[in-house]
Amino acid sequence: MAPREEHMKSTDRVLRISQLDALELNKALEQLVWSQFTQCFHGFKPGLFARFEPEVKAFLWLFLWRFTIYSKNATVGQSVLNIQYRDSFSPSLRYQPPSKNQKLWYALCTIGGRWLEERCYDLFRNHHLASFGKLKQCANFVVGLLKLGGLINFLIFLQRGKFATLTERLLGIHSVFCRPQNAREVGFEYMNRELLWHGFAEFLIFLLPLINIQKLKAKLSSWCIPLTGASNSDGTLATSGKECSLCGEWPTMPHTIGCEHIFCYYCVKSSFLFDMYFTCPKCGTEVHSVQPLKSGIEMSEVNVP
Repeated sequence: MAPREEHMKSTDRVLRISQLDALELNKALEQLVWSQFTQCFHGFKPGLFARFEPEVKAFLWLFLWRFTIYSKNATVGQSVLNIQYRDSFSPSLRYQPPSKNQKLWYALCTIGGRWLEERCYDLFRNHHLASFGKLKQCANFVVGLLKLGGLINFLIFLQRGKFATLTERLLGIHSVFCRPQNAREVGFEYMNRELLWHGFAEFLIFLLPLINIQKLKAKLSSWCIPLTGASNSDGTLATSGKECSLCGEWPTMPHTIGCEHIFCYYCVKSSFLFDMYFTCPKCGTEVHSVQPLKSGIEMSEVNVP
């Protein structure tokens, strides 16, 4: 009998992250309902519900409570995650939903508590009498105790994985699965490949800025193409001046660095400013000075095949 009970407890246990996700989904739903409700009165006078905002919110949350916890034993977030509330005080091993009194107390603690907190805040903000000051101190003390109790309950929840909120612990209701969860076999081969590829990509991203592509290209070109002197005829310069040696396009504001090749002014100037040891990618000549193309060579002559 003991192994069977242990198996049933293990199947009913809900992950902590699932319970926290359900709480976050409930908060998102409340914000969505409130925003949709306020948009219905967008064309009315501004601040129409400002005076009765706590009561309107309480009515909306009570409406949601009626069709979620009261009728289905689960909030909207729990229904999405296949979770529902169970009565912890029941000695039976079978599922026992929360009693009617527990559901009513749940609405009173959650909806009524938030309404009372907002209404008291508005009341104390509009009155500055001495009697209200003492009452405000007492209310702040009670709220502080509840916050402290919620913090202690959350720490216990992180350790034991049961009763995500202080209200659940006080009422004796905890989360269980609506349907048994099937054991899933997860393969990590795809994840391992993704991690390996991302690690390799990050290594390349770190390594590539450290490599001088232009100098490496010039070095490889110097091994494959024999070096030629800088003192060549104007005809040789005109033959090589049909395109920029960096961008491969027709040279704009053609300049030379002392070899037979032609560069766009912006191409060679930006490369030289980026790397002071910049060399010609065609022949490997180092840049000593960037000079404009000789005026005796016209670009119309250069374009002649």
